[in-house]
Amino acid sequence: MANETFFTNESSVRSERILYTPSDFARTSLLHLQEAGSLAATRPHTSARENLNSFLCFVVVDGSGELIYNKKRYGLAAGDVVFIDCHRPYAHRTEKDLWTLKWCHFYGPELPAVYHKYQERGGAPVFHPESVSEIVQALTKLQRIAGAPDYIRDMRINQELSRLLTLLMSYSWHPENRTVSKKRMELTAVREYLDQHFREKISLPELSRMFFIDRYYLTKIFKEAYGMTIMSYVFSARITRAKNLLRFTDLSIEQVGLESGMPDSNYFARCFKKAEGITPGEYRRLWKN
Repeated sequence: MANETFFTNESSVRSERILYTPSDFARTSLLHLQEAGSLAATRPHTSARENLNSFLCFVVVDGSGELIYNKKRYGLAAGDVVFIDCHRPYAHRTEKDLWTLKWCHFYGPELPAVYHKYQERGGAPVFHPESVSEIVQALTKLQRIAGAPDYIRDMRINQELSRLLTLLMSYSWHPENRTVSKKRMELTAVREYLDQHFREKISLPELSRMFFIDRYYLTKIFKEAYGMTIMSYVFSARITRAKNLLRFTDLSIEQVGLESGMPDSNYFARCFKKAEGITPGEYRRLWKN
């Protein structure tokens, strides 16, 4: 697997980039790098592409510019982070306040679904975190790993790209967005209530009345915040409780269902198998002690 680092000193930019060719295994099974690098603009320039089977993340380290994506224009300044799907047409440019960027292009079989989840959670093409140091470190490390003679570097790249995606997902909301902050405060009490009362009968109309939040608004913002519906959150909590009791107690299957908020043993068995792919009894035999 040959990969080359290129140093360029074109008329508009000075750049260092590594073009990476992943193994067939990495291409079909892992998050994999396509290229990574850094550039410093020496004069105004524009870069435009479309229909790339790739996702792009870059950080404006210094200077300013503009991104055009999905027919919208975004002003970019130092500390801004861009995360976009390059299947769509995009262009970025810098003019007077020439910028310095760090970036990577990457892909993976499940990445379109991950990006869809990023958007569902409110992720924007451009955001400005309090600090970009962790993202810059991840981009720098990716470039270093890709250039190293390591026989498991595809696995290391997959690991670092996963870390980068985790960082990006954690910044799904703009920190300065007051509406989002308000949503989070409103939801804290709701989530704490669900964590304590998931074994009881949960009703959306009752939650709405209890917390003085419109039912449909509550449903919308809960899914935006936690990536699942309220009922899915409750279901997950019940299944997690059941797994804990199956593994670490000698309660009967029926008692486990009752203690997990599913008193009907047949319903409990169906729900558990839907979630875990096996029955509660099979789970206990495989995992207990």
